[in-house]
Amino acid sequence: MQGLVLQLTRLGFLLLLWLFVYAVIRTVRADIVTASGSSRLPRFRGTAEKGRAKPSAKGSARYLVVTAGALANTRITLGTQPVLLGRADDSTLVLTDDYASERHARLSRRGDDWYVEDLGSTNGTYLDRSKVTTAVKVPLSTPIRIGKTVIELRP
Repeated sequence: MQGLVLQLTRLGFLLLLWLFVYAVIRTVRADIVTASGSSRLPRFRGTAEKGRAKPSAKGSARYLVVTAGALANTRITLGTQPVLLGRADDSTLVLTDDYASERHARLSRRGDDWYVEDLGSTNGTYLDRSKVTTAVKVPLSTPIRIGKTVIELRP
């Protein structure tokens, strides 16, 4: 009887081991498919730059420009709506950055000024070299870093 219990225990452990290996392979495969599928074209939900935008107040930001990272040289025309940054599909700028959270940060307009706010991300949001903990006013051409992605507001 003890031999049967021992064999069933070994078989159970072997089955658990194979389930673990299957789960790891499935996760790695899903990550590879996601990484290769999302890095082909930058995805963003904003007003793409087509022609000329309406002139805004002097000194205020008109564009959001990605200066470093996987989406470098992406340029979005800013409007009055907040800009949600993160890996989630419903973000305004979908970041293909492993260090970005699903809902990482938000840029929102208050009058002629734009403010960046971290949305409880894991790795943090940085304005120039300072970590953002509350809504902070973003000066023009000041780098905002989210993981390996750097963005700036431009006139």
